[in-house]
Amino acid sequence: MGDPRKPRKKWQPPGHPWVKERLIEEMKLMGEYGLRNKRELWIAAAMLRKFRHRARSLLALPEEVRKKEEQALLSKLYELGLVDKEATLDDVLSLHTKDLLERRLQTIVYKKGLAKTIHHARQLIVHGHIAINGRRVTSPGYIVPRSEEDLIGYAPTSPYFKKGSQE
Repeated sequence: MGDPRKPRKKWQPPGHPWVKERLIEEMKLMGEYGLRNKRELWIAAAMLRKFRHRARSLLALPEEVRKKEEQALLSKLYELGLVDKEATLDDVLSLHTKDLLERRLQTIVYKKGLAKTIHHARQLIVHGHIAINGRRVTSPGYIVPRSEEDLIGYAPTSPYFKKGSQE
């Protein structure tokens, strides 16, 4: 079963560590999305890899078997905000790491204007100034579902919180 104090890794490093084009692209993404280290980027890539793998395996199934599982995958990705309502498996296969990084709490806090910079957004989240529906969230890498996107604001105990700014 495994030691509960040593959880399984959520990411896998790149196969070849010194490809110049990939290193440049990773540094651009780290700066654009305010990531702490490349591990956060690799976690997002691993999540997308799992979604794409599941979509590819569904394409190999017969049509009658595939329908139900395809709908479950697409509804999950729609709830996460990665695809549109009328998406197909081809849309899942065309997802990029940037699409998932756009759904992180840190990015959404910055885009909503609660923080001045992407790095300020990370600091606000880690220090407990950001809440979703009144519940404090301190993980900048939290993937925000569509249902919670409008509920993001300052925590009631935060000095940034003003009466009437939540609703």
